[in-house]
Amino acid sequence: MGGYREGHQFSLKGIDLSEQTGVDFTKYSGKELAELWRKTLKSGMHGLCFSLYEDGQQPGAIITEEQVRRRMEIIKPYTKWIRSFSCTDGNEFIPKIAKEFGIKTLVGAWLGHDQEVNEREVAGLIQLAKKGYVDIAAVGNEVLYRNDMSKEELLGFINQVKGAIPDDIPVGYVDAYYEFSVHPEITEACDVILANCYPYWEGCHMEYSLLHMKQMFAQAAAAGNGKKVIITETGWPSEGGGLGSALASEENAMKYFINSQVWSAKNDIEIFYFSSFDESWKVGPEGDVGAYWGLWDKNEKLKF
Repeated sequence: MGGYREGHQFSLKGIDLSEQTGVDFTKYSGKELAELWRKTLKSGMHGLCFSLYEDGQQPGAIITEEQVRRRMEIIKPYTKWIRSFSCTDGNEFIPKIAKEFGIKTLVGAWLGHDQEVNEREVAGLIQLAKKGYVDIAAVGNEVLYRNDMSKEELLGFINQVKGAIPDDIPVGYVDAYYEFSVHPEITEACDVILANCYPYWEGCHMEYSLLHMKQMFAQAAAAGNGKKVIITETGWPSEGGGLGSALASEENAMKYFINSQVWSAKNDIEIFYFSSFDESWKVGPEGDVGAYWGLWDKNEKLKF
């Protein structure tokens, strides 16, 4: 049935990566860059964020098992791990189907303003973990960044999950890398530091983006004080304008993906790349670029 293909022909560890800027892309024509991007993808990655929603769908829509299975079939040859963001409305199928395909799971409970939804999400995460579908549990995603709840409320949910699921499942909380420096109580409660690192969203020029991501990782590691750090999201949009010195383009999206995967392979950095498929609903919350973060387009075709 196929699956993530460890160590076949092409090795990312053989690509020269400068400490500052990454791969020297001046050696590659546009066609050669696309070929390197495809080789990098086919060599496999540690983790991938699962994009659930098709055109016309958005969070709150009820998603079928068939839809999850179809998309999992597409991505299964390329990744060891998958990350999900919610445990309700069909998202609960993601870890179940991933396990069928031999993919490990970082499973998230989505927390926000609605207490009833929060309780359903946490109950869903606990249930999935008890049934063996969860390898790492993530309690909340960027809740503090969005100011959706207090630290005390978040700590309550983290500790509730830690007390309810098997002890061998690490429990963490996902947020922007710097939040773990700002909120040591949250960092202390986590078994693992789950850090989102986006040079693009900080207006960083592509040329310096790898160096900046390394700095982000280092800050999260310093805050973690010896705890394992996983980059739970990083990526670069393929179109939709720009932010500061960061330009959304196909060329930059290819370069950023290659650089991140080579760094991950060479230094054993665990990265969940954002994202698998383009999702049109994100145009609203994130401006035009929101819809163009996928390795595959919204029609489930590889972009390059």
